[in-house]
Amino acid sequence: MDENKIVFKVKTGEEGLKLRAYLKKVQKLSSRLIKGAALGGRLEIDNRRVKLNHIVKVGENISLNLIKEESQNISPEKMDIQVVYEDKDIIVVNKPPGIVVHPTRNYPNGTLANGIVYYFREKGENCIVRLVSRLDMGTSGLIIVGKNQFAHMCLARDMKCKDFEKSYIAVIHGKMEDDEGIIDLPIYRDEKTGIKRVVDERGQRSITRYKVIDNFKNDQLLRITLETGRTHQIRVHLSYLGHPLYGDTLYGTEDDSQYIKRQALHAYRLKFPHPRGNRIMELESDIPRDIMNLIEKIS
Repeated sequence: MDENKIVFKVKTGEEGLKLRAYLKKVQKLSSRLIKGAALGGRLEIDNRRVKLNHIVKVGENISLNLIKEESQNISPEKMDIQVVYEDKDIIVVNKPPGIVVHPTRNYPNGTLANGIVYYFREKGENCIVRLVSRLDMGTSGLIIVGKNQFAHMCLARDMKCKDFEKSYIAVIHGKMEDDEGIIDLPIYRDEKTGIKRVVDERGQRSITRYKVIDNFKNDQLLRITLETGRTHQIRVHLSYLGHPLYGDTLYGTEDDSQYIKRQALHAYRLKFPHPRGNRIMELESDIPRDIMNLIEKIS
């Protein structure tokens, strides 16, 4: 099978639709992907190019060619990329703390995306960096990157489904009232700074699940799973409850620099349906050394 193509076979009950409607309603492809594939001549039925008004029939094999010419204004930079998993469609990397994920005005170079572009170039792969998930500069852990438009579309779409799960470990000041629970509080962009987020009824609904996995003398280690993915969500929720992350200089109230030089938050586990075949992927990364050192100090 050609790994550069996705093939859909029309089943009984799916016939009679125009190709555009079949791809959108049955296969859940985005309008942007469908239009681009059609304009680029990358849609075929039984090895013949077809138009989007073609009426699909039972048994037809519809193929989508994933290869297309594309570029991205991110310069390649050699760096140590920790690859946790990789195949033709996706790459999952373990981001170290202290590095920005994608170039910004303040950080135009030296980002994770710069390193991934270099990694792709060295392998001879014509991929651009399509981030499915992001992490704050001071947060470490797993990040998914789609290597083609189809993979990115599927993963971005499936982030809202029950099979997509992002889990973190966090070291907090103090102890939660309950050993496990749900934090359901709206988060809003602070109008004064534009950077901080606050709990405010004008904000978007934000849901964080937590479970205590270890108790220390005065503090705790939590496992956290996000149901929504707002900016700074974990940091805002825990700070609002009076239990900021160790090392969080934006939402914390204490100087933790003697313990750790960044917020004690690590995205250690990802669970998601693979874009090709929907098999459930479960990936984990080890707790970083600086967080382990913190735990030793406060135990």
